Amino acid sequence: MRAEDAPMIRLEDYRPSDWLIDTVDLDIVLDANRTRVRALLQLRPNPQGRAGAPLVLDGDELTLGSIALDDVPLDAALYSATPQSLTLPSPPERAFSLRIETELNPAANTKLMGLYRSSGVYCTQCEADGFRRITYFLDRPDVMSVYTVRLEAQKAEAPVLLANGNLVAAAELPGGERHFAVWHDPHPKPAYLFAIVGGRLDHVRQPYVTADGRKVELAVYVEPGKAGRAGWALDSLVRCMRWDERVFGRNYDLDVFNVVAVSDFNMGAMENKGLNIFNDKYVLADPPTASDGDYISIEAIIAHEYFHNWTGNRITCRDWFQLCLKEGLTVFRDQEFSSDERSRPVKRIADVRTLRSTQFSEDAGPLAHPVRPRAYKEINNFYTPTVYEKGAEVIRMLKVLIGDDAFARGMDLYFERCDGTAATIEEFLDCFIETSGQDLGHFARWYEQAGTPTVVASGRYDAATQSFTLDLAQSTPPTPGQSEKAPVVIPVALGLVGKAGDLPLDSLSPALKAGGVVVLDEPSLSVTFTGLTEAPAPSLLRGFSAPVRLELDLGDAELLRLFSADSDSFNRWQAFQTVATRALVRAGAGSDLSQLDDKASELAQALKGFLAGPATADPAFAAQVLRLPGPADIAREIGRNVDPDAVFAAHRKLSRGIGIALSRPLAELHSSLREAGPYSPAAGPAGRRALRNEALGLLALATPEEASKLAQAQFAEADNLTDRLAALAAMTLIPGEAREALIARFSELYAGEPLVLDKWLMAQALIPEAGTLDRVKALMASPTFSLGNPNRVRALIGGLAANLTQFNRADGAGYGFIAGIVIELDRSNPQVASRLLSSFKTWRMLEDGRREKARSALAMVAATPGLSRDVADIAARSLA
Repeated sequence: MRAEDAPMIRLEDYRPSDWLIDTVDLDIVLDANRTRVRALLQLRPNPQGRAGAPLVLDGDELTLGSIALDDVPLDAALYSATPQSLTLPSPPERAFSLRIETELNPAANTKLMGLYRSSGVYCTQCEADGFRRITYFLDRPDVMSVYTVRLEAQKAEAPVLLANGNLVAAAELPGGERHFAVWHDPHPKPAYLFAIVGGRLDHVRQPYVTADGRKVELAVYVEPGKAGRAGWALDSLVRCMRWDERVFGRNYDLDVFNVVAVSDFNMGAMENKGLNIFNDKYVLADPPTASDGDYISIEAIIAHEYFHNWTGNRITCRDWFQLCLKEGLTVFRDQEFSSDERSRPVKRIADVRTLRSTQFSEDAGPLAHPVRPRAYKEINNFYTPTVYEKGAEVIRMLKVLIGDDAFARGMDLYFERCDGTAATIEEFLDCFIETSGQDLGHFARWYEQAGTPTVVASGRYDAATQSFTLDLAQSTPPTPGQSEKAPVVIPVALGLVGKAGDLPLDSLSPALKAGGVVVLDEPSLSVTFTGLTEAPAPSLLRGFSAPVRLELDLGDAELLRLFSADSDSFNRWQAFQTVATRALVRAGAGSDLSQLDDKASELAQALKGFLAGPATADPAFAAQVLRLPGPADIAREIGRNVDPDAVFAAHRKLSRGIGIALSRPLAELHSSLREAGPYSPAAGPAGRRALRNEALGLLALATPEEASKLAQAQFAEADNLTDRLAALAAMTLIPGEAREALIARFSELYAGEPLVLDKWLMAQALIPEAGTLDRVKALMASPTFSLGNPNRVRALIGGLAANLTQFNRADGAGYGFIAGIVIELDRSNPQVASRLLSSFKTWRMLEDGRREKARSALAMVAATPGLSRDVADIAARSLA
């Protein structure tokens, strides 16, 4: 079947499987080129399915070795087998067993789906539909089975043999060269959660006792010689397990929990029951080879995959249209964990930055889709920021809307009612309807409509009546397939800020709920507040209470008042960002850049007072304030006829102007925040490093000669990767021999560290200069790079695709280069290729010349013969 002929899968066509598989017994003999898989499936008709229906098992590039029904070899006339399916047209209308044998070549599996080898380690990735690359199966999430797995291998090649569940047997085979292990998972699970690992691995272990008294052995497995870098991941696992017990009342349910790090992985990590498999960049950490950001990511992703044990594994998805039910909910849970472990305001700002840069841009382009899509051709293309990040924001809105108590009771009811099932969004929301007593039918539109709503807010103060009226209106722009948008439920957490801080809220409108929340669920709404002796500045969407764009009629002076006096940390940061964004949008859209001189002076004055006071109390928050909205953020705000070079020039001028005005306090900050003791990834020291390095970045633009000396000294003196990376990043802003020397020194220092060299590759790919494309091409030819490793591709090629000016070169060379890589990569790893092609998602907002060149590059990809379904789907949707 050609990729373009793949059928469209629609939510409205869902029906239960005609057959169920109660148990799965797998006997897998591992071999690099000829792995033998024997599967014994116990099937029965589904009472909810069609009586007398054929049995059609999924496959993907499989070759059938043998098949037996109830241990009797099946006559060839009674079945048909292709690489993509195994069909029994007239199976028995009763329970029966099916024994299937297939043979695999893990070493040749460059797609990294199903069973493959990564640096000599056998591992699997089965979400969304990789299990069908191992054996023929009903590969859908609502078919849940109990698995028993026997693994066999050469002891020298794979002394460690792991699978889901608990170890029930292990022994050497006669002769002592081979051994086996048997694992049993008592919890029914869909095939996408199946996992095995075999190889030479080191590990760190720790016993753990759950809140309900279960003894659990925790272990993190890594490549030989890297066990010293696994401690932070293990520590993060212990902390998130305790947190889930305390906050959500969830205890772990097996005797072991294993994490395995591999170097070739399409995703970040995978939540397989009891055996999480990770991209090693999200496990390995020590001060010389991991940055503060790496420590934070490891902590969050370890937590995310563990939290899936309940929100994803114990309760899974009925179908892939419900993907946000496990992913959005689990992202919300890992965000809450990280907020409690570190700084809640800083975490919220970081999450919103990610949401706006990835999901808002997706919502504004041809790849827009609802949190719960209604149709797809390739489900792997819907592991998107909309499903994950916007899905989490919908959960957060629900909590704001119904209150903490009703939300907590709703989660308890969900765990109780849906445990062991494949659930839907409707079943999830029903639990909160029951605990809150609220009708959430209107709220459910968030799952059905694509697009980012815009809230327009304006206020009027009447001194005679001492009242303030706030007018709110909402609208959502059209998106592909959804031109008409109904109003959604938007909880607007708000406050009113006077000269000295927050004013008391005394509303005349029933729209104001407890906690200062106004619910905007119609096209418009007005709320009046009384008893105000001064004109307030409204502080809206506190804590970013809804994933919307806000257009506020406050002037810059009023916004800077909020920056100095608002009690809500998020809105303090947002007020400053809004002032900067307005100026950059005007300049980037074609206004005279000279107007940025006065704005830089105004913003620097506001920052001077801030840095002299509150910055020292929460340096991580101060670092977020110092970081202006990026060029890509400004391009998104402009929205149409964008000239990336003009946007970049505006951003560089404003940043340089602020840096020059603050050069002395920034230099003092850089000096005073130097850590005296040994490195620690804890929130306090990490926050101080973040502020110090933001200061260095601004100085690199303002006083390049002096900053170059500071950066080189910082690189030489640093005892940690965070400070060395910051020095490298600062030097990429300062062209010249010193920059090239430091780039070379970095590669020499970390020659044996692929994960660190990924950062080195990305730093160079992000240099906003005309020679960057040639630099990337040269780096591709170096031993450091491999097109077969997803991490290398994401670092170097993905880095260039994220470089606003060099990906969007006026001559179109950036588009042609990325398109060519996509075509080449699609032959070996379609998933990584399709994600790289998604970098074109904002092409329609460009000015005419670039837009036509980007369209041509996309059309070239779409016209390539033999495309995978993954890439063909993204190309077609991008061009639609």
